[in-house]
Amino acid sequence: MSKKKKIHIETEDEETPEEETSEAEETPVAELVEEEEGPSELEQAQQEAQDLRDEMLRMRADTENLRKRLQKEKQESVQFANERLIKQLIPIFENLDRALKAPDTNVESLKEGVKLTSDQVLALFKKENVEPIKAVGEPFDPSIHEVLSQMESNDHDENTVIEEYSKGYRMNGRVLLPARVVTSKKPPNDESKDKDSDNASTSAEAPA
Repeated sequence: MSKKKKIHIETEDEETPEEETSEAEETPVAELVEEEEGPSELEQAQQEAQDLRDEMLRMRADTENLRKRLQKEKQESVQFANERLIKQLIPIFENLDRALKAPDTNVESLKEGVKLTSDQVLALFKKENVEPIKAVGEPFDPSIHEVLSQMESNDHDENTVIEEYSKGYRMNGRVLLPARVVTSKKPPNDESKDKDSDNASTSAEAPA
């Protein structure tokens, strides 16, 4: 008995299993972006310290410049403190100098020139708020009077200014120069004199 062989003939119409094509899936390439790293804490601290040092040096330089400027202004202030007053005194001096150099100077013209100069000085005093201190007839005041001597007087209360050697002056209420004065004091009373004379007589009559 013969066996029949099954012959399988592939035809073009017969579908063959498709080969799986493993296509590489396109995956996005992660780009590595390096983040820019900031300064470290140590670097920040060092920078802050440097900034503070620079600021301190600037402040020190400014302070030194200010000190020098103030010192210069102080020196100039001392040197030229009386500049304005001297400028006002120069014309007065020149008038006095011209009066002294005048060829026809006599006593009367000299007195007249001195009087004019005195008036100019008094006008300057008034302008600068300089005023004389009252003295004669006033009670003694140690803040404005300087006692040169005392004189016995029955006509005045004790410690009254009875004579003025030189005038005193105030400027804006402050004493520039005290008045130099003589003040009064009470003379010893008669009883004291009689008692003193009696004591002297008793001493003279006593036996040795």
